Amino acid sequence: MRPVVVGAGPAGLAAAYALARAGLRPLVLEASAKIGGISRTERMDGNRYDLGGRRFFTKSAEVDALWDEFADEPLLVRPRLSRIYYDGKFYDYPLRLGNALTNMSVRRSALVLASYVAARARRDTDAQSFEAWVVDRSGRRLYRMFFESYTEKVWGRPCSEISADWAAQRIRDLSLGKALLNAARLGRGNAITTLIDEFRYPRLGPGQLWEACAEKCRALGVEIALGERVVELETEGPEDGPTVVGVHTRDSGGEERTHACDWLVSSMPLRDLVAGFPQKPGFVEQAAAALEYRGFLVAACVVDRTNLFPDNWIYVHSATVRVARVQNFGNWSPAMVAEAGTSCLGAEFFGDPGDDLWSRPDEEIAALAANELRALGLLERGSLLRTQVTRVPDAYPVNWRDHARSFAPLRSWLRALPNVVCVGRNGQHRYNNMDHSMMTALVAAAEIGGQDALDPWAVNEDAVYHEQ
Repeated sequence: MRPVVVGAGPAGLAAAYALARAGLRPLVLEASAKIGGISRTERMDGNRYDLGGRRFFTKSAEVDALWDEFADEPLLVRPRLSRIYYDGKFYDYPLRLGNALTNMSVRRSALVLASYVAARARRDTDAQSFEAWVVDRSGRRLYRMFFESYTEKVWGRPCSEISADWAAQRIRDLSLGKALLNAARLGRGNAITTLIDEFRYPRLGPGQLWEACAEKCRALGVEIALGERVVELETEGPEDGPTVVGVHTRDSGGEERTHACDWLVSSMPLRDLVAGFPQKPGFVEQAAAALEYRGFLVAACVVDRTNLFPDNWIYVHSATVRVARVQNFGNWSPAMVAEAGTSCLGAEFFGDPGDDLWSRPDEEIAALAANELRALGLLERGSLLRTQVTRVPDAYPVNWRDHARSFAPLRSWLRALPNVVCVGRNGQHRYNNMDHSMMTALVAAAEIGGQDALDPWAVNEDAVYHEQ
């Protein structure tokens, strides 16, 4: 039996490794020429930068042990420090009472608290949107300060159109009341579970670990084919439950191949997976075609300054700039920066292929990043040495307000397929973090191996999310 794994990111590689340890020899098909998916690490003249922040933190001992097993050297233990930029000031995150009162003034703090009390008195027990969900738990003033601008930059839509399920998954245990207790150190026994003080991190970025993992997979007999994009599936049986028997791919040179398939483990965008079935029910085709994704752009900026700011990253809650988050990669690991006396920053933007930002030449995006970093006070004029822009389409699965209702029939059809398992963030169209994506893959491998296993779709459905 030879399983075919689509995608060489954390979910795909974890699945391949687990299957290989069980004695199977899976084939991994990766559309790009690089290992790691959106958890890869890019390079620029010896500097390294990530596609977003990739903290290695998990409550799963199994996943934690796998990271150590994959790594070719011990992972660093790094302090977590992040702040929110709002109204020209930097707010500590998680909230610290003294810092918040100083930044907001006593009057604004009182208004925020009054807004919170009013929201809790009204209680929206059937909040359907991200906006309604956050307002219900933190009040409208705090929502406008610390949620609205950033979230709408990320998704490119009003928060009233974004599903409350996304908020419930990502920030389900975060509220103003708990934040104030945490800030005042009165909630020691009930800490906010989305906030962590430190995390582990590979010395040369997450790409170092996934490249090492790929080598360990190859040593176990796994074949990893890069530049092989899945274009169609070959199936047998009825459209309400077909068996996949072959996977057709096309490489960058246009050459097509067919790979025999006993099991298919897919971490590719769910929309594309369903499109690959030659026959499927109309409701499945319609639901999959409606799935949307958000693209991600990062402008990596090398500057001739150090100690620019102490944070790993800063959330930019300001509608006056388009940048959403700023990474300082030297604060993740000093080895990410090539030259002494310099820093490597990542200005992160969100967009969609074909829109005005995505279509701009790299030099225009780099100039936009530099100008906005200066406007935020994070970059001095004349200090920019070089830039590099990376675009990632389909980086984030989008959940609109009616997502749960429209997605349920599609998920049921996928789960009933006799030899297909969907894993990972895009594979399940769910905003999983790296550890949860890996868990879906490990559960899938156990299912293929005939073990009593959980449903891969159940991973992270009920667990309290532990990272923000």
